[in-house]
Amino acid sequence: MATVEKRGNSYRITVSAGYDITGKQIKKRYTWTPEYGMTERQIKKELERQKVKFEERVQSGQIMDSSIRFADFAEYWLAEYAEKQLRPRTVARYKDMLTLINRIIGNIRLERLQPKHLIELYNDIEKNGSRRGATLKAKVDIANLLKKRKMSRAALAKKAGVGARTVSAVTLGETITEKSALSIAKALEMPLKTLFEPIGEPKALSGKTILHHHRLVSSILEKAVKWQVIFSNPCSRVEPPKAERKEAEYLDEIQAQELLNCLQAEPLQYRAMITVLLYSGMRRGELCGLEWSDIDFNNNLIDISRSSLYLNGRGVFDDETKTQSSKRVIKVPDEVIEVLRQHQKEQITTRLKLGDKWINSNKIFTQWNGKAIHPCTVSAWFSDFIKKNNLPPIHLHSLRHTNATLLIASGVDLRTVSKRLGHSNMTTTSNVYAHAIKSADERAAELLGNILKPLAQKRA
Repeated sequence: MATVEKRGNSYRITVSAGYDITGKQIKKRYTWTPEYGMTERQIKKELERQKVKFEERVQSGQIMDSSIRFADFAEYWLAEYAEKQLRPRTVARYKDMLTLINRIIGNIRLERLQPKHLIELYNDIEKNGSRRGATLKAKVDIANLLKKRKMSRAALAKKAGVGARTVSAVTLGETITEKSALSIAKALEMPLKTLFEPIGEPKALSGKTILHHHRLVSSILEKAVKWQVIFSNPCSRVEPPKAERKEAEYLDEIQAQELLNCLQAEPLQYRAMITVLLYSGMRRGELCGLEWSDIDFNNNLIDISRSSLYLNGRGVFDDETKTQSSKRVIKVPDEVIEVLRQHQKEQITTRLKLGDKWINSNKIFTQWNGKAIHPCTVSAWFSDFIKKNNLPPIHLHSLRHTNATLLIASGVDLRTVSKRLGHSNMTTTSNVYAHAIKSADERAAELLGNILKPLAQKRA
């Protein structure tokens, strides 16, 4: 008998497929998501149909043979491999990518999946782009609507699974992504077209993004080969899409100094955040995951051992760093330690004032009450800060690029830079910062020329 578990906006159907040689029950799972606009009655009726259909396929053994649809196998791959072996953030990204992939090849059986279908997939993505890149703007007064329903912005954000800033942007008449708009429309139980109108054209996906989709499809099909569902991987017979190389955005030493000067007029916590990012080159998640026990104030050391992330339906949570090599201890200059000392004193004062209202997370950077800060809050603040001070239009991750570029330009060897950044190998560092390496090489050539030129003249 099939069982059903509601998971957010979808339903997970579980069917028993007997027992293995150890006596352990074998379970097959399939997640079904109702189409937007379906009524409760329609959902209930279709869910029953999906239950019966899936149970029949499991009992007939079709669930794991070559006649299985790509979308169904991908769902099985997610449940039996991805969710058990990969990081939650990676799984969420793959699920998002599969929405687009399944639209093109989801209904094709694995045994019939050919290179031409994959080529059509890549061409469709390149030609039509991604609707997720489109932006929408509310055409009704959302704030007034919430007031009439006696619903707070925080409640809407929680129900829709979006950030508080997204809800705030909607009420202020700013544009948001179609994905966020759809989530808000569902939460308010109103048609998307009634609440929002599109602004501008959807953005096309880059060659790099198309390549990521290709690699995901290939990874799924490779598991199908390993699990003996199909004999070969069609992706191995397709030329992978080419990814254009995009130069990293960064500040030069003068612009970086100007940024630090502008920070002096900002709240201490944000001043500390941006200072740490610029001087350390760490990632946003690593910054938000820092705890006071990670700081060695006496030796100017920062221990980076976790990352703070956010996922819809789960909220803010701590996870391992991006790779094993991302776990590292780096030394920082006195300027970083000093601003952290000041921030710690301010946090202690705030904690004493709030008393029982303070939530002791031990995090260095927090919300007003001590709870872990949302990573997007940092990015949003930095974006406003850049615009307010007429600084070059960079994003938060550009501070990491700035750190690496300035170190390379100053003559720091590539291995040291790579280790400080937490890259798994130097190839990654050399690929990302090829521009800085080239500039440093040119300066080295000029310097060598200046050194040897007088000697050559003397001999002449």
